[in-house]
Amino acid sequence: MGVTGPIRVVVAKPGLDGHDRGAKVIARALRDAGMEVIYTGLHQTPEQIVDTAIQEDADAIGLSILSGAHNTLFARVLELLAERDAEDIKVFGGGIIPEADIAPLKAKGVAEIFTPGATTTAIVDWVRGHVRQPL
Repeated sequence: MGVTGPIRVVVAKPGLDGHDRGAKVIARALRDAGMEVIYTGLHQTPEQIVDTAIQEDADAIGLSILSGAHNTLFARVLELLAERDAEDIKVFGGGIIPEADIAPLKAKGVAEIFTPGATTTAIVDWVRGHVRQPL
């Protein structure tokens, strides 16, 4: 039996980032597009993010990272998902991520990276096209 209902996305601000306007804009855009969004707030650890995603039966995790710690934080979230046998939860994200770091992040398992200037429409369309489709 397939999963029904709207796509569920955890939007999270890992690490020491103190600026969450972009994450809130994305959360609102996903919610306005009919998805269920769980916004975790500022200063979340990768462990807290993965726990929330599993508890909320999320289809995806969207990470917003501006601190420069993207390589470490994305890798840790992916590692924890693997440890918890939850690799079916897609991880995507955005923020201030240098172009040179995008391919290595994708090679580790990050599904997509959105850089400054990405539109909310592009992000919503990507989630709709790459995350579980509602039945």
